Amino acid sequence: MYRFFIHGLIGGLLTASASAPANATPNCMRDIKPYRLAGDTMDWSMTIAPGADCIQGLRWSTMQIFNVSVVDKPKSGELVLVGPGFRYFAKPGFTGSDSFTLVVVGKNRRDPGSSTLQIKVSGAAEIKVSRAGNTVADNSGSITSQ
Repeated sequence: MYRFFIHGLIGGLLTASASAPANATPNCMRDIKPYRLAGDTMDWSMTIAPGADCIQGLRWSTMQIFNVSVVDKPKSGELVLVGPGFRYFAKPGFTGSDSFTLVVVGKNRRDPGSSTLQIKVSGAAEIKVSRAGNTVADNSGSITSQ
């Protein structure tokens, strides 16, 4: 009887956590080119709506990451390092652009090294949907009927 209670409790918790909404913006990263930990510098870009956040892992399948550090902090958002990755939080009124730079240190296969990642952030248009007329409008004033 006790075992059935525990299994039911665990199943209920898993179902509840799976149905909770995710806050991270899906597909926020653009132009992700693999780095090699060979002294290379890569330019990545991100598109994010005001008040949203974006999470991105930094480990490729053949890499072991030892350290991720922030060289240049963003000016229009907040950056949090999360394991071998990062999470960028755009301010609620974010428009325009932002940028930050990370250095990743580790091993690619058996070769130790580092890479620099320069991430440029662009503000995405906030989309509003009117269900009554199937109209989509963004904050630039553009209106599209569907």
